[in-house]
Amino acid sequence: MSQRLVQQLQQKAIPVSHVCQLLGISRSGYYEARRRQSGREQTTCVLSTQVKASFHASGACYGSRRIVAELSGKGIKISRYRVRRLMHEYGLRVCWKRKFVHTTDSKHALPVAENILDRQFEPAEPNQAWTSDITYIRTRTGWLYLAAVLDLYSRKIIGWAMASTMPATLVSTALQMAIAQRRPPAGLIMHSDRGSQYASAEYQALLHRHGLRCSMSRKGNCWDNSVMERFFLSLKMERVWRRDYANQEEAIRDVADYIVEFYNGRRLHSHLNYQSPNAFEQPSTAETLSAVSGNT
Repeated sequence: MSQRLVQQLQQKAIPVSHVCQLLGISRSGYYEARRRQSGREQTTCVLSTQVKASFHASGACYGSRRIVAELSGKGIKISRYRVRRLMHEYGLRVCWKRKFVHTTDSKHALPVAENILDRQFEPAEPNQAWTSDITYIRTRTGWLYLAAVLDLYSRKIIGWAMASTMPATLVSTALQMAIAQRRPPAGLIMHSDRGSQYASAEYQALLHRHGLRCSMSRKGNCWDNSVMERFFLSLKMERVWRRDYANQEEAIRDVADYIVEFYNGRRLHSHLNYQSPNAFEQPSTAETLSAVSGNT
């Protein structure tokens, strides 16, 4: 009966009442089923549009967890399973590749500091512990080196510098930028690896001048500075390895855009309960301003 009905439907239009009679259903039930189906299709269309928009707005960096978190922040409730299904359906794939190259030289005769930080990566407030490191970026005209400073409280990049070489001046410039922006109190822990740039007289004098306590990773132990390593990995996977920089100037502009606009401003960080570093710091900033205004 159903096959004959399908053939008839293909040949000519059949009244709804006749179809319902043949199938043994009520007309109201038929229209309700059509309404539900139409609603599901419309909802799926809206959700798929939101998922694709979130994925592409992240520079094709967000997986299902971050997309769920971002849509939830917009008041859109969707399960991770459904996001994964829609991503698979529309071919939204995050393609990452991993590389590693040593950029600092720890084989030197300069004095090194103890590991004061000791992997205490979760300070209670901003400007209690910072960490720094250097990485490299390939361009068609040669290497570009990036030194960055990160506040462990919010995982925010607060200072950086880029150059075609990596002398002590590079890390000092990055730290000076962080100091100018944050004006940290004396006693702040400034952690790094044992590289010659961080052990240099220029860098150590800068720390001493601002009352910052120097902390260095143990020899050959990358885990002692794993938070900074993780930022560099995110930078490479989410931006640098997706580009073919014609020259260093192009790379400088793009890396600065990643840090300011995307990483600090919009990127949802799993450690921060899927908030961006800027958003995570806002409550602390508001409390500080309130305390200052209250005292005055």
